[in-house]
Amino acid sequence: MTPVNSRTVSFFARPAAFHPLDYSSYYVSYKRFIKFMLSSSLCFLVMTPAQASPRDPLKMSLTASKVVVDKQGKAHYIQVNTAKVGTVIQYKATFSNTLHTAIQNTTVTLPIPTNTEFTGEVYPPSAQASVDYYNYRDLPLMRMVDGQLVEVPKSEYKSLRWDIKYIPPRKAVNVAFNTIVH
Repeated sequence: MTPVNSRTVSFFARPAAFHPLDYSSYYVSYKRFIKFMLSSSLCFLVMTPAQASPRDPLKMSLTASKVVVDKQGKAHYIQVNTAKVGTVIQYKATFSNTLHTAIQNTTVTLPIPTNTEFTGEVYPPSAQASVDYYNYRDLPLMRMVDGQLVEVPKSEYKSLRWDIKYIPPRKAVNVAFNTIVH
């Protein structure tokens, strides 16, 4: 069994309204992200970043759920702490706006946990993916091999990113992706 953790975190979200478009701030964000990735244990499926500050305008809650499909083909989600190899796990992040005003043009990024492989299923489908945590492109990722454009194996995907245009005051939005435990 592999442990699956769910925590409340917020440093992956960068509201544009509070952080001007300054590439150095993105560098700091990725620096924190890489530091987090290096500090997380390889035996855990999900991250263990620092707790959010009470002043953060955007809070994130992350849940890990086992995906179970019934006989009618309908998916059900059961929260889990551990998962066997081959289990499909959905990671769902809920981003809550703590302000009395809307947050606009926010980008949120989630890593694909170690010991899992992205299945290609994302919500909303506007997600972009990266194989290096820095360069993001629309799904599916493609690359040139021997002069031909081929799809990048999903096992090479490292993180996913969504551009969220609008989060109403005191409301929340969800993003999610599915993985298979290795």
